[in-house]
Amino acid sequence: MKGEKIMAMLTGEWLDAMQEEFQKSYYKELYQFVKEEYDSTLVFPPADNIFNAMHFTPLNKVKVLLLGQDPYHNVNQAHGLSFSVLPSQTKLPPSLQNIYKELQEDMGCYIPNNGYLKKWADQGVLLLNTVLTVRAHQPNSHQGKGWEKFTDAIIQTVNAQDRPIVYLLWGKPAQRKIPMLTNPKHLILKAAHPSPLSAHNGFFGCKHFSQANDFLKANGVEPIDWQIENI
Repeated sequence: MKGEKIMAMLTGEWLDAMQEEFQKSYYKELYQFVKEEYDSTLVFPPADNIFNAMHFTPLNKVKVLLLGQDPYHNVNQAHGLSFSVLPSQTKLPPSLQNIYKELQEDMGCYIPNNGYLKKWADQGVLLLNTVLTVRAHQPNSHQGKGWEKFTDAIIQTVNAQDRPIVYLLWGKPAQRKIPMLTNPKHLILKAAHPSPLSAHNGFFGCKHFSQANDFLKANGVEPIDWQIENI
């Protein structure tokens, strides 16, 4: 059964922090729902990639939390990191193209030939979506099934970390999380979403990448090398 290796469990500090969530009734219902979806239809990302954001960025390494919404819903795109696509994708999603344009403007980064953002995750950028699975070609099809509660618990775990962390909150859904971000050691950066529909309303020119690095450096933390290299 496709659903058998679904939701490969978290490890390390993430597992310790989220252990209680796995016991809650909403999570058991979510697990059942997601398992049935994987067994009966095409769901993205592949089941063992669902928790990649946490697998690639251990809790004690998080420096930046970049919050996305819903995984990409087309074939060979989603792999568990918000805004990132698999290296085999030559056509970049429009939001990611705009992220790269802002990075070029802000940091002088060249625009790479791929959208594989694992380099960011490896440096401490938690690329978290609020919903972690989606039916093929049906955006937002797994909204309201319990993922939001689970990812809120992840965000609250990051909020509880006693060290400098930056939140990049693009668009209104991401900004709705601000009330749970109460840690005075953390920096919250808000802008419009990088989607072509809204990027011109304040995403372009937001300079979030340099602001994040300035904050990290001012607090004695190694900044992020935002340049994604050509493959």
